[in-house]
Amino acid sequence: MTRCAVIGAGAWGTALASLLAGNDHDVTIWARESDVVESINGRHVNDRFLPGHPLDARLRATGDMGDAVAGAAMVVYVPPSHVLRPVAATARRSIGRDAIVGVASKGIERGSLALMTDVVADELPGHPVVALSGPSFAAEVASRQPTAIVAASEERDAATAAQEAFSNSALRVYTTEDIVGVELGGSLKNVMAVATGIAEGLGLGFNSRAALITRGLAEMTRLGVALGASPRTFAGLAGLGDLVLTCTGSLSRNRALGFDIGKGATLEQALEGRETVAEGVVTAASALALAEREGVEMPIVAAVNRTLFEGYPAQRAIEDLMRRELRPENDR
Repeated sequence: MTRCAVIGAGAWGTALASLLAGNDHDVTIWARESDVVESINGRHVNDRFLPGHPLDARLRATGDMGDAVAGAAMVVYVPPSHVLRPVAATARRSIGRDAIVGVASKGIERGSLALMTDVVADELPGHPVVALSGPSFAAEVASRQPTAIVAASEERDAATAAQEAFSNSALRVYTTEDIVGVELGGSLKNVMAVATGIAEGLGLGFNSRAALITRGLAEMTRLGVALGASPRTFAGLAGLGDLVLTCTGSLSRNRALGFDIGKGATLEQALEGRETVAEGVVTAASALALAEREGVEMPIVAAVNRTLFEGYPAQRAIEDLMRRELRPENDR
């Protein structure tokens, strides 16, 4: 048994925490919302973020960060990307010196353009950091449907520790040292899911979706290689696997938001009333800034930014993509 803390009780954090508890670990989940703490401790459910999915009765919730991380050998961060830094900083004085830090948040920080593992490493120096990513809807993990993800770390022992902690008959965890590729795959696929949702909202069909997914993968790979990632990572679970899931799955928040945009909603209208964060919106601007910094062309990411933030008509954005200069498929 390992003492574990999961920081962030959204759908994904809750699913991971319940899974760890089901693997016979001693798990505490930290939630900012008092009603979430109460529902997990009192009724073994997360009515706000993961309704309809009973949680392991051994899972304990708290609103006290120090209480959550005290004595934990593994601390897994799962808050939305835009609040990861201050949330991680809160635990700086409480986290154990030898704790492994996992990061299951997906995104690119605004301003710094840092990956999520870099954000946590900045705030919690000296700890081995592991990125967890792959095609995994929280509701399906909570339902124990067979799922495969990747644990990425430059420190092999840390990746193996995460692999062993999370793996069971319903979740298979692979390891890799390519933390940059895994992180970029997990964040950029959300932007591509917004794009495919927009296309569907416009009434476009399977041909268009296949083209966006495939060319989106090419953009993701170009940026990843420029930042030192292996192109093979983008053909794996954290790249193609997560991309296909998020661009096609009915549970995808990013695809659903894009669909509303394609139907004519403004970004403000599409965001209104959504309890959970669509990370593709937060990541789109950062992804474009990162691509521009690295001199990498990402036309789909650019089109999503124009549509979301500049009021550019979605139909015209698709037409612009189709009218781009002709070139070989593998032209970088």
